Amino acid sequence: MHLVQILLPTTDASTSPFPPELFVSVRDELTRKFGGMTFHRSAPAEGLWLSDDGVEKDAIVTAEVMVDAIDREWWAHFRADLERRFDQDEIVIRALPITRI
Repeated sequence: MHLVQILLPTTDASTSPFPPELFVSVRDELTRKFGGMTFHRSAPAEGLWLSDDGVEKDAIVTAEVMVDAIDREWWAHFRADLERRFDQDEIVIRALPITRI
C-alpha cells in the first residue's frame, strides 16, 4: 500500500488565494476515484526552494490518498491537469510505502 501526497499551493504567483472551489474540485475528484481522501488545510506548510532568482516560497496544503498500487499514467495526467488548473510549473506528487495497522 502507498500513501500518495499532493502538495498544492494556496496562492497564485501574485499571492492571491486560490478560490475554495478549486480545492473542492480536487477533493471531490480524489474521493470519487479512490473512495476517500484527506486534506491537510488548516495550517499551510511553508515550501522553500532555490531558483536562479534566489529563494522562492510557497504556502502549501497537502491532499492524501491511500492506494494499493500506483497507476503512473493516471497520476501523470492528473499532475499535468493540476499544474494547468493551479497555473504552476510543477505540482509535486509523491508516494510513500505504508503498512496499514
